[in-house]
Amino acid sequence: MLRNLLWATSKHDVYLAQNYSVMHWSSLLRRGKEVLNVFKPIVPTVHKHPGYLAQPVSRVQISTMAVEGNLMVAGGFHGELICKNLNHLGVAFCSKITTDDNAITNAVDICRDPSGSLRVITANNDSQVRVFDAEKFTSLGCFKYDWSVNNTSVSPDGNLLAVLGDSTECLIADASTGKVTGTLKGHLDYSFASAWHPNGQLLATGNQDTTCRLWDIRNLSQSVAVLKGRMGAIRGLRFTSDGRFLAMAEPADFVHIFDSRSGYLQGQEIDLFGEIAGVSFSPDTEALFVGIADRVYGSLLEFTRRHHYNFMDSMF
Repeated sequence: MLRNLLWATSKHDVYLAQNYSVMHWSSLLRRGKEVLNVFKPIVPTVHKHPGYLAQPVSRVQISTMAVEGNLMVAGGFHGELICKNLNHLGVAFCSKITTDDNAITNAVDICRDPSGSLRVITANNDSQVRVFDAEKFTSLGCFKYDWSVNNTSVSPDGNLLAVLGDSTECLIADASTGKVTGTLKGHLDYSFASAWHPNGQLLATGNQDTTCRLWDIRNLSQSVAVLKGRMGAIRGLRFTSDGRFLAMAEPADFVHIFDSRSGYLQGQEIDLFGEIAGVSFSPDTEALFVGIADRVYGSLLEFTRRHHYNFMDSMF
């Protein structure tokens, strides 16, 4: 099952979770370095604040991760949440945020609220979405839904929250309260991925029915486009920072790139081998990274953008 285990912070800097580690790979230096080891016990180092509910964790199987600026956040298969400042030694915050028997942290998102404050949002199998202050690591809210939440993502302006999970319907909620403001109907199965276009008007959702649907947030009555995968569920979605391209990953073997200027009708299929651990564009849109989680052929693939053909089609 694909989780977001890959994040590119520049065209030279990629973070990839594997086994009990998060590695930083420099494509410039062609070498990797471990930045987080979650096998041995982890004790948070940041000064405690009121409402700070940290606790040591160990042997964390990383289920998902995100990196934004100097903040790296990882979730675990037993409800763990780990936050680390990449400029500092040690871990700033770690805890089990839920004690539910089926407590997997399915997704983490780093975003800013409308005031500009940095937030961490988690989606969990216990049907709850949790919001944390990314500086003091205090809880700011917990939103309960009717089904296991597999993915959340916040709109670029920080006002809207996409909530997807074990339902054929996807939800749009107020990001500050969790109150549902809209329902997306059209998928046939459970949903696992979402991504907002940088303009904030378009939302992409990925589903077990092997499709990605695009929704105009100004009119949610029906999706504006349906993008088809080849074999499996759509487990990963990423827009480039300029909104020009959308990457769509299946659990294994196939990544699809769509060109927004063609109305998402033109694109490219990248045929790989192995389970896909994640996909990420570099912020400058010049590179696409694909993580392969296969135990035998595990690797990191780097593709560069060929401007002559207007989409990603060359591999280093």
